Amino acid sequence: MSIPSTIPTAAERRATVRTEDGVALAIREYGPRDADLTVVLLHGHCLRTESWTYVRDALLRRNPGARVVCYDHRGHGESASAPRQTYNLEQLGRDLRVVLDAVAPTGPVVLVGHSMGGMTALTYARRNPHEIGTRVLGVALLATAADGLADAGFGRVLRNPVVSVFQAAVRRAPRLMHHAKLAACKLFAPIIRTAEFGDGDVSSRVLALANAMRNETPIVTMASFLSDFMVYDRTDALPVLSRIPTLVLCGSADLMTPPSHSVAMAAAVEYSDFVMIDGAGHSVILEQPGQVAEAVARLMARAGEVGAADLTYAA
Repeated sequence: MSIPSTIPTAAERRATVRTEDGVALAIREYGPRDADLTVVLLHGHCLRTESWTYVRDALLRRNPGARVVCYDHRGHGESASAPRQTYNLEQLGRDLRVVLDAVAPTGPVVLVGHSMGGMTALTYARRNPHEIGTRVLGVALLATAADGLADAGFGRVLRNPVVSVFQAAVRRAPRLMHHAKLAACKLFAPIIRTAEFGDGDVSSRVLALANAMRNETPIVTMASFLSDFMVYDRTDALPVLSRIPTLVLCGSADLMTPPSHSVAMAAAVEYSDFVMIDGAGHSVILEQPGQVAEAVARLMARAGEVGAADLTYAA
């Protein structure tokens, strides 16, 4: 079910692709199919393509000829659910490959990942290093991390034994736990708001959109990814990103993936563009979409220059 929104959206084309294990992924595409560059937006945990609405529209206003592709990860949004053991980042990296082969089989691509979407982009880069600098000409890592999710900020909760108890309860009684999740979200709404948005002012419309996405995410999806987050480490993917234009962006008030994660990633990628948005929290793409779109547009321009240089050299 689509989340109701009063936001004017760009004309979109919808499609569905099936992953290697048969899961249907919902895809939305904007802009000309024959654009010189395809930008693929990867959303975060318990979110969906609507989380990109403001950034996407700002990008298309800045670059009317751009092609932007969004899709819902398995178990999220309008994509199909899947066996809980497939809710991990390695599988998301494989899913991304299927999506790229379907929507951008040829031509250069820029990957833009927020939170878990950034981890998916890093996983893809590690799995397909030969494509970095050939097929993938730019990567943006927004409010995300390469490792150590349980070592800082709200991520420390992952080390609490209650997480394992929660996951076991979800496996035994998913429907009951889903209702409990909705009740808990209401009870802990101020804490959740601070975790996502810091302590800055956020419009009621943005809060409503964030709450709707989180509430509609199945409890099995929410719980199953946590195991992978505890052991996640893709620092081995960072050196390969030095081959291409890379953006690392975070909010200074991000409590989910504190700025220290972004600083470490930027330091490991040569010539990366590091942007910290003052006062923004983990949901920086909803809080400050204009500043995020500006940074991504710079990345697109740099990636386009790389692609043009390659074509000139090849000629």
